[in-house]
Amino acid sequence: KPKTQRGKRFLEHRESKVIENCKTALLIRGISASGTVVNCLKDIVQLKKPHAVFFNKKNNDSLPFEDITKLEFFSQKNDASLFLMATHNKKRPHNLIMGRMFDHRLLDMIELGLEDYVALKDFHVAKVAAGIKPCLIFTGEAFEQQENYQRLKNLLIDFFHGEEVTAVNLAGLEHVLMFAALDEKIYVRSYKILLKKSGTSTPRIELEEIGPSMALTIRRTKLASPDSYKSATKQPAQTKVKKIKNIKKNPFGTKLGQIHMERQDLNKLQTRKMKGLKGAKGTKRLGGVANKK
Repeated sequence: KPKTQRGKRFLEHRESKVIENCKTALLIRGISASGTVVNCLKDIVQLKKPHAVFFNKKNNDSLPFEDITKLEFFSQKNDASLFLMATHNKKRPHNLIMGRMFDHRLLDMIELGLEDYVALKDFHVAKVAAGIKPCLIFTGEAFEQQENYQRLKNLLIDFFHGEEVTAVNLAGLEHVLMFAALDEKIYVRSYKILLKKSGTSTPRIELEEIGPSMALTIRRTKLASPDSYKSATKQPAQTKVKKIKNIKKNPFGTKLGQIHMERQDLNKLQTRKMKGLKGAKGTKRLGGVANKK
C-alpha cells in the first residue's frame, strides 16, 4: 500500500485501465552490438520519442531467446510493454530482436536481420518533429498470407502506433512509415509529407524521403499461443459500443433511423373538413365535379 499521495498517484498510473496509456518501448544496446545496428537503434529512438527508454550502456548481456527474465524485470521497472534489442555476432550479424510483453511477461518476439542500412543523418533534408504520430503503410501479399509476417505487421503497428486520437488534422499529418514485403525481405522507408499549392482548396501531396532506410529479414521467432494471444487482445466490455436497434450510420457519419409503423386504414383516415370541398345543397358530386340535379 502507498504511504504518500505521490506513491498513490504512481501506482494508479500503472494499474490496469479501460483505455490504456501510450505504450513505452525499451531500446536496449546488447553487449556485442555493432556500430551499424546501434545507429539504427538510435534512429528508432528518434522516431519513437517521447515514449522510449534508451539503454545505451554496454552492460546488458541478456539473450532473450535463452533467458527473458532480465527483460521482464526491466519491463516492470520502467512500465514498458515493448522492447527492441540490438546484438551482433558471427552467426547472426547486425541483429534486432523486437518483442512485446503482456502483464510484464513475454508475449511474442521476432528476430530480424538488418541489411542495406542508411542512417537518418545521411539524409540531408528537414526532419519531422518528435512525437508526431506516423501514418503506417504496409504493402505486399506476405503480410496477409504468412503467419510470421502477419504477426510482425501487428507488432510493428503496436510499436509505432503512438497516441490514441479521435480526429486527425491534415496539417499535422507529416510522417509516413512504409513497410514493403518483397522477396522474403521487408523494406522500410520513412517519408515526410509535403503539402504543395495546387490552385484548389485541396493541396497537392508530395513525399520526401528523410530516413532511416533499411531492409529486414525474419530470422528466429517466438510467437504467443492462440490462447495467450486471445487473452492479450481481449477488449473490456466498457469499450464496446452498445448496438441500438434500427439506428445506423452511413459512411459519412450521418445517423440514420428506421421507424416501423402499423399498416394504416386509409378509409378511416380523418381529412380536414373545408367548406370549399363540400357541394352546394341539392347537388351531388360526380367525378369530383358538383352538378345540379
